[in-house]
Amino acid sequence: MTTLMTAPGCPGLDVRSAPATHVTPQGAAWLASASADPRRALALWGARPGVPAVLPCGSVFDVVNAPLVTGRRVLDLLWAEGPGSGPVAAHRGRLLLFATPGTAQRLPVLLAWEEWGGSRTAPAPLCHGRGDAVTVPPLAATAGPSRWLVAPGARQPWLPGPDALLWALVRAGRADRPGTDLGISIFPSGDSPANVSDVSRRR
Repeated sequence: MTTLMTAPGCPGLDVRSAPATHVTPQGAAWLASASADPRRALALWGARPGVPAVLPCGSVFDVVNAPLVTGRRVLDLLWAEGPGSGPVAAHRGRLLLFATPGTAQRLPVLLAWEEWGGSRTAPAPLCHGRGDAVTVPPLAATAGPSRWLVAPGARQPWLPGPDALLWALVRAGRADRPGTDLGISIFPSGDSPANVSDVSRRR
């Protein structure tokens, strides 16, 4: 599992002031497994835990990169009504949601199918997958523009896929258009979302 310092499922998480969380040794090993040389990455982090790192996407994780307002709504929905989130980081005014590999290719296709973008919705998120790299916050829980909101806490953390993220993005977009019923749900008809604990790019 990942660790969330604020209560899971608590709507209204202010990502601008939310406390940073600390990456566990198991979480660090997971992050390092995305690099070309995991041992070297761990050694560098051990010597300098307060320094951000650049990691490639596409093999261990993809990243959905959203503006803070949109990202906050998505994160609130994933915890309050959906399956929860994987690791999440704030970085220079953006929210980085770590997702299953392949999400960066699939999510833009799904968003296009929903006619996402333009005047009807918020700008489409950036999707980082194979061939891309992202800057991840320091392992240590330090305040600043780059920090973990939901830090990796396991060797194999659960990650949301494109379907869960599409659902949350569409629901978040609904907040900008009150009264619009998009009729989209990740839950089977007749089932209550309260009991659901799991759901199973290019720019």
